[in-house]
Amino acid sequence: MSPVQGLPEDNTGYGTQEYWEKRYASEGQDSSFDWFLQPEYLLPLLEPYLLECGKGKDVRVLMLGCGNSLLGEVMYDAGYHNVVNVDYSAILIAQMRARHAELRPDMQWLEMDIRDLKFNEGDFDVVLDKGTMDAMLTSKGDVWNPPEEDVQNCRKEVEEAVRVLAKQKGSRFLYATFGQPHFRRRYMLGHAGFALTHRDIGPPEGFSYFLYDLQYAAAL
Repeated sequence: MSPVQGLPEDNTGYGTQEYWEKRYASEGQDSSFDWFLQPEYLLPLLEPYLLECGKGKDVRVLMLGCGNSLLGEVMYDAGYHNVVNVDYSAILIAQMRARHAELRPDMQWLEMDIRDLKFNEGDFDVVLDKGTMDAMLTSKGDVWNPPEEDVQNCRKEVEEAVRVLAKQKGSRFLYATFGQPHFRRRYMLGHAGFALTHRDIGPPEGFSYFLYDLQYAAAL
């Protein structure tokens, strides 16, 4: 760990499982961290997409690389109880299960690699990524031409997200990020039956963030 508690020696640490295991072990189960876009700001922006499936708050949501973000907690408390959180940190998942067992008993926390999801095709209506892909793109080098390993990791994440999505109106992969379109669109293109759009989601008083919407379009 770096001298600054919780931070890696350099940004490449964010892309390693070892860093996150050490960090979560040192922080404990009561800690939370949202890299950007606080959940109370983000959820109202996500809700129109979540509700488009026509299932109301019973929409089946998969959160990729959940970490100890408060987004899942805020969603649950807003009535979205069918949320599954996955992360590859065993320590984190154990902490979150213990933390939410009493107050949020229906929320699921599973240890899983987002590049190899252990779900069936069509298990979810919406798949969410809030900054997880960003953590996989922290290798040193040219941001215009990232290492091939990073490219393949990001594409595999999206491939798996598309695989587990129900192929129905309103199904989508949503990705919230600081990554601008010329750096991020490449990882989400080329999926038959899906259409990609994006929008700037502010906040208006600060740095621009983006929401990418890879929506099942065959039924539109």
